[in-house]
Amino acid sequence: MKKTFFFNLFPTKAEEDEGTANISFQLGRTLVEIRDLCPPPDPTNPWQIRKQPTISDVVTGRLILSHKETFEHIFRYWSVEMANYVLSGNKAPVVVWDVTEENNPLGYRNDNVYFERGSSEEFYVLGWMELARNRIVSPGDDIGLYWDIRSASFHFKVFQRQAQNVNA
Repeated sequence: MKKTFFFNLFPTKAEEDEGTANISFQLGRTLVEIRDLCPPPDPTNPWQIRKQPTISDVVTGRLILSHKETFEHIFRYWSVEMANYVLSGNKAPVVVWDVTEENNPLGYRNDNVYFERGSSEEFYVLGWMELARNRIVSPGDDIGLYWDIRSASFHFKVFQRQAQNVNA
C-alpha cells in the first residue's frame, strides 16, 4: 500500500459546532494508506534509489533522500505507524546491509544508523557515518539503496567509484 498525506481543509459539522467565531480552523494532515495503482519495483533490479553523495552527505554521515524517494521506495513498505513515527520527528533505528561485496555482506546497526525526517518535509536522512567511512565513500561515487521487505532493512551497494584526478 502506498502512503500519502490526507489534508483536512474544512472543519466537520461537529468541529464547527464546538468552535467559536474567534478561533480559526487549524489545517489538519494525516498519513493514510491508499491502494497503489503502480506495480512495485522490479524484484530483479531493486536498486530504485541511485545517488551520487555530496561532500556534505559523506562528511556529516547523513545521506539525504528526497520526499519522493522516501515515499515511493521506503514508506511504501513500512506500516503507517512506523512512517508516522518518523514523520513526527523521531529517529527510527534501522539496519543497513552493505552488499557491495555480495559474498560477504556487512550489517550496520548502532546509534549512528537511523532514518529520520529532515529539517523540512522536503527531505529525509539516513544516518550512515560508520558505513560511509568503512566503505570509503567519496563524493560523486555511484551508490544504490533500497528497503528490503524480507529482512526489514536497507541494502546498500557501491556501484562505481568517482574517478580520481591524478596528475603525474
